[in-house]
Amino acid sequence: MDGERCLIAGGLGFIGSNIAHRLVELGAEVSIADACLDPYGWNPANIKEIKDKVNFTKADIRDAGAMAKAVKGQDFIFNCAGQVSHVDSMSDPFLDLDINCRGNLVLLEACRKFNDKAKIVYAGTRGQMGALHYSPADEEHPDNPTDIYGADKLAGEKYHLIYSNAFGMRATSLRINNTFGERHQMKHAKYGIMNWFIRLALEGKEIQVYGDGSQTRDYNYISDVVGAMILAGQSEKTNGKYYLLGSGKELKFLDMVKAVIKSAGSGSYKLVPWPADRKAIEIGDFFVSYEKIKKELGWEPMASLEQGLKSTVSFYRERRKEYW
Repeated sequence: MDGERCLIAGGLGFIGSNIAHRLVELGAEVSIADACLDPYGWNPANIKEIKDKVNFTKADIRDAGAMAKAVKGQDFIFNCAGQVSHVDSMSDPFLDLDINCRGNLVLLEACRKFNDKAKIVYAGTRGQMGALHYSPADEEHPDNPTDIYGADKLAGEKYHLIYSNAFGMRATSLRINNTFGERHQMKHAKYGIMNWFIRLALEGKEIQVYGDGSQTRDYNYISDVVGAMILAGQSEKTNGKYYLLGSGKELKFLDMVKAVIKSAGSGSYKLVPWPADRKAIEIGDFFVSYEKIKKELGWEPMASLEQGLKSTVSFYRERRKEYW
């Protein structure tokens, strides 16, 4: 990526900021656009080590003028901007619609009018699929999201693929799985539940596990997700397609909690009944195959759960004042 001009929408957030760090290491010219909306995951501390090596602009993807300026001259656009709370999408569906649907169309229209040669990588989500009909799920699995967030993110992905196929633009989507790691917001539990559990464990507090904790999940460490996003951007094979990310290891929710407590060396857990709002959008077991992206791009996860947790716990032990 040496000398490549890269824009990261939502670049002060968890995934976006980690992409920024990797791109700077790879020699790219990095620009960041972020709306800095609360209570979302943006944090200036996320880029403090590279703030003199990136160009930051406070800009909302819903602002057509700002997006027109931001996309000009870029070789790559990593679209990580969005409203990312499942619960908030149900309590305020029109805000989710505005950001995750209209915002993506504003960005895509800016690219179509002012830079239709840029490669666009969209940060999709496992939530687009809903409850699984078979496991491990693959890209042929039907989509039936259980909340407004999943539905709007699915629409956002469709917009990207339509612009790629109908207008000859180059866009792809990665459906990102449960992701944990450094630079995630740690102030609340509305999203990124594993990262929130890491905070509770580091503080020696009790982690509440809904039900019996037997539902299964699939977890990726942030460095692996970043690698997949950049590989997807670099390849022309990905244009007009979407890919699932996974770990290859199906893990019970309670076993994840136990791993977090073990890594932190503190904390405890308690089984509690499901809250009604959470139960209504719970998808049950979730495990996917990443064979498509492995076959086409050679990507596969490199970090184990234990390795990822060790790095994450170490990061927050040193920098908790910037994230608590």
